[in-house]
Amino acid sequence: MATVESALQTQIRNIEAQYGRSMGEWTELIRASGLTRHGQIVAMLKQDHGLSHGSANRVALVALAALDGQGSTSTPAGSVGSGGSPSGGGSTAVADPTDQLYSDRPKLRPIHDRLMTEIRSLGPDIEVAPKKGYLSLRRRTQFAMIKPAAGHIDLGLILPDSPVTDRFESAATWNALFSHRIRVRSTDDIETELSIWIARAYDRAG
Repeated sequence: MATVESALQTQIRNIEAQYGRSMGEWTELIRASGLTRHGQIVAMLKQDHGLSHGSANRVALVALAALDGQGSTSTPAGSVGSGGSPSGGGSTAVADPTDQLYSDRPKLRPIHDRLMTEIRSLGPDIEVAPKKGYLSLRRRTQFAMIKPAAGHIDLGLILPDSPVTDRFESAATWNALFSHRIRVRSTDDIETELSIWIARAYDRAG
């Protein structure tokens, strides 16, 4: 886990240097915005402050954890000098929930990342809510979930009027909140048919 922690700290330092604000300053900016949802904060940081998606995601995670009293920012507010380099600090980075999900099954991470690329392409209004053992995906309402299993990823979708097939299984005995369960075993399983099903669930939740 030390290598993950080191990578997170490096990412945070790079964000602070590139965008000229410490994590403390970003946290105060987010506090002042009144936004409380991860997806809303990410969108605001990208649209209003020019952060890349990865940087906005990390800032949102760190700030939300700090505001919730569950973590701390990497450097205190005002610790970035005029040159944009962090000075001082030394607190703990917030672990990415996705990293935690796949810490013991790294072979599934490329499948997850490919799934999320497909899902993110549907629109900027998707909220990713970490839960115990899975990620919930929402618009106005929940439309999907991603959960790593032993040798595959379970994708749950809410499409109550769609047929059940061998591939698009009933989720009744798996998770009653969803209508269908798809076992995604490789990136090759993420193709046109699956993309259409995901898009239908997304549209239905808008």
